[in-house]
Amino acid sequence: MHLLLYFLFLFLFICSNLNYAETRCVERDRRALLEFKKGLTDDYALLKSWRNNNASRDCCKWRGVGCNNNTDQVIKLDLPAVWSDELEQLLSLSGEIDSSLLSLNSLTYLDLSGNSFTRIPNFLGSLKTLQHLKLANIELTSSKFPHQLGNLSNLQTLDLLATPVVMKNTDWLSRLSSLKYLNLSYIDLSESVGLLNNAIRLPSLVELHLANCLLPNNTDKSFVRSMTNLSVVDISYNDLPNSMIYPWLFNFSSTLTYIDLSNNKLLGIIPEAFGTFKNLQTLDLTNNGLEGGIPVSFQNLTNIRELVISGNNLNQDLPSFFDKLSGLGPQRTLQVVDLYDNQFTGNLPDFTTFTSLKELLIGRNQLNGSFPEKFEKVSNLSILDLADNRINGFLPNLSVFASLRELYFERNLLNGTLAEKLEPLSKLESLGASSNFFQGTISETHVANLSRLTFLDLSFNSLDLEIGSDWSATFQLETISLSSCKLGSSFPRWLRTQTNFSVLDISNAGINDSVPSWFWESLIPGIRYLNLSSNQMHGMIPDLDFISGNQPIIDMSSNNFSGNLPLFPLDIVTLKLNDNILSGSISSLCNLTSLSHLDLSNNKLSGELPNCWNNLNNLNILNLENNGFIGKVPDSIGALEFVKMMSLRGNSLIGELPTSLQNCTSLLLLDLGENEISGNIPEWLGESFSMLLVLSLSSNRFNGTIPTSICKLKNIQILDLSVNDITWKIPKCLNNISGMIMREKGILQASIEYNAIGLDQSRLIITARVVFKVLLQWKGRQSEYQKTLGLVVSLDLSSNRLTGEIPSEITSLSLLIALNLSRNSLIGSIPKDIGRLRQLDFLDLSRNDLLGGIPTSLSELSNLGVLDLSFNNLSGRIPKGTQLQSFDVSSYAGNLALCGVPLKNVCPGDETNSGNPNPDGVTDDNDKMINKGFIFGIVAGFAFGFWGFYGSLVLKESWRHAYYGFLNVVKDWVLLRVELTLARLRRRTSS
Repeated sequence: MHLLLYFLFLFLFICSNLNYAETRCVERDRRALLEFKKGLTDDYALLKSWRNNNASRDCCKWRGVGCNNNTDQVIKLDLPAVWSDELEQLLSLSGEIDSSLLSLNSLTYLDLSGNSFTRIPNFLGSLKTLQHLKLANIELTSSKFPHQLGNLSNLQTLDLLATPVVMKNTDWLSRLSSLKYLNLSYIDLSESVGLLNNAIRLPSLVELHLANCLLPNNTDKSFVRSMTNLSVVDISYNDLPNSMIYPWLFNFSSTLTYIDLSNNKLLGIIPEAFGTFKNLQTLDLTNNGLEGGIPVSFQNLTNIRELVISGNNLNQDLPSFFDKLSGLGPQRTLQVVDLYDNQFTGNLPDFTTFTSLKELLIGRNQLNGSFPEKFEKVSNLSILDLADNRINGFLPNLSVFASLRELYFERNLLNGTLAEKLEPLSKLESLGASSNFFQGTISETHVANLSRLTFLDLSFNSLDLEIGSDWSATFQLETISLSSCKLGSSFPRWLRTQTNFSVLDISNAGINDSVPSWFWESLIPGIRYLNLSSNQMHGMIPDLDFISGNQPIIDMSSNNFSGNLPLFPLDIVTLKLNDNILSGSISSLCNLTSLSHLDLSNNKLSGELPNCWNNLNNLNILNLENNGFIGKVPDSIGALEFVKMMSLRGNSLIGELPTSLQNCTSLLLLDLGENEISGNIPEWLGESFSMLLVLSLSSNRFNGTIPTSICKLKNIQILDLSVNDITWKIPKCLNNISGMIMREKGILQASIEYNAIGLDQSRLIITARVVFKVLLQWKGRQSEYQKTLGLVVSLDLSSNRLTGEIPSEITSLSLLIALNLSRNSLIGSIPKDIGRLRQLDFLDLSRNDLLGGIPTSLSELSNLGVLDLSFNNLSGRIPKGTQLQSFDVSSYAGNLALCGVPLKNVCPGDETNSGNPNPDGVTDDNDKMINKGFIFGIVAGFAFGFWGFYGSLVLKESWRHAYYGFLNVVKDWVLLRVELTLARLRRRTSS
């Protein structure tokens, strides 16, 4: 028994010694780390391995701790916040940085990035052995910065990226003589006195990162002049001008390998001095104001790999650009060329001669030529972006681009067939070909080889997709955009094989079918965009609340869907179900708190509007027009403080307007027409809606007077109060409405356009267009204006009980296109200065009690297309002029004392000249002037004038741009005139 106890004791003793033998951690360091842990809050158990027990005694094995292999002392603390894919959030520590770290005598590396602390403690400046300090993206309670960090003479890395500190005194910086890497990006250094002067005392500095620091424009031009080792410079996003950057930058032509000057204010041409950077590998000049082309000296950049000049105004001919890079250096080394969003012109050159080129981005330029007939070499390109140009002609043989992973040529003028050109591109992952003129058929054979494809955009072409219902695709698409392609009348069954898509657009695809149940069931949670609009799909929409998670946009408008509204994802941001035959209540929408765009117009929805709009206070667009809603406008509607467009037109709403509506101060368009809303027009309507552009209260039961506050709607361009029971006089203050007097650029668009979905990873931009529709009442008919709304300025007070005279101030509204004061009880004469309304196309003053003559200035309105002065008490002669005599007799009917053409009533003193067929004495002798000399003069004059004008446009680019801008304005105006003329013809045909 004693022998057994002896061996047991011996065994425990040996095991204990073995355990201590395996422990490497120095006890002093272990205790310091445990004390450091006490000051932290560890909500995610990131330091669960830091335990004070025998099993965890070796602190060198703790998470984030590194020890010296010889001395076993702690030399490294690597504890940045970490991202959890499972929780989809950042896992971080918080609390105090404890002074126990001072006991770590050998600490050389400290990384606490991304965590949350009360402050950066002063004692960090006493960690004499520290070589690397990283405190990037930490959150702080106190913004005070410890200048004691300047005592860290051995420090080589200081990373304070996006740390919220106030750094005014930077004298401490000059004492960091060993510093090689400095990152102060995204710190406000606008008041940092002497920062750049102190930086020049850092002889060892290799990398300098000062992005988005609000660096002051009075930067010392001697900055970094003594930094002989400087290799990387990033001073992007500082809005610094040429004079603050170039003088010191060009002193480092022999050392710099990386330069990022993006998002500053560099203007003019690119200096030739950039060509002196012999070792330069990356140059980023994005988003400046650079003009012209690249300098010839760029041929000397023998090590250049990445050249990024996007977002400037470079207007060089593209072949010339590549010619200037055709030296042995760039042509051999260039891997990335980014010229996106410039003004480059010309044809596409043969860029396959740049044998190392991997990425070529030339989208959003002015390229107007075609592809070269052939490419000389097989290309190593993996990304080619030619989108948003005017490239025309056919696609070339793409077999030389077999390495392509991404190919984009959206929004060009390309034509011909596309299908057979895709077959060699077996590595293709993304294809953007939308908005061209491609034709022909694409079958499963043409895409069978594209097994890696995840992004496909063929929308807005004349393409037929003939894919069998039993075809099993070789690819799994994440983005499918086939809008306006012809998919056949049946719902595309091949979509059943696609189980990963988050974006699907098959709008306007000619589908006339019910949506199969398998499609609804295949929708994955987290879908971002679903567009089935403008087809003839029918049936009921099932509940779709299961696809929440990624703020989806759903557009099923302009179909034949029926039934009640289903449940939708709680985080949906856009829901468009307009122009269907949906019925029932809309109360199920009350929980959609992320909704910003809701369009349910032109359905058969009914019931009262729910009083839950306070839950939907993110709405920007609300369109419920042309349904069967009843009851009052609920008080909670006033919670929509961000709503820009609200249309409740064409329902059966009753009662007075809720006073809470005045809280909707962001409104641009408010249309409550064709309801049964009653009461006075509230005074606050003019006080609260300073941004309002369109106001329609027509065809309701409003009474009382027009409040003078209506004149405070200074931006209003369309005001319609017609068909109500409004009395008293027209306010004289209407001349205060500057929106009807002075056109401000862009004040009223025909629509609001906005990026409906952020698809940065897939580059697909889906622009939602909210069309402002305005119904202008004219002679008992309604004409709807959408495309030309930005040019329409209208005032309609017709069909009320207004009295008094037409105020002369109304003639100050010089931009008016339509003025309708008909069917009132107005008296007095027509304002004599009505001819000041030069833009007027509609004028209806009929069915009033107006007296006197027709002002002669009215004959000066050359744009006048519709005139109705009928059934008044006007008298005297109709002023002579081709305009007023061209109108039908009905325009003047009911004015018994009027005379003159076109009426049969002859004015006193007028004599007929029917006996003289040629009253002006014109003879055929005038034709003798048309001889050879006359014709020669016309031809010569035309040739001189044509080339004198267009030749100057060819030679002078600024004139050319100005002229094309003028043509755009003229185009919009002509479009308006054509639409108005067609409306007049339709009215005359139907009358």
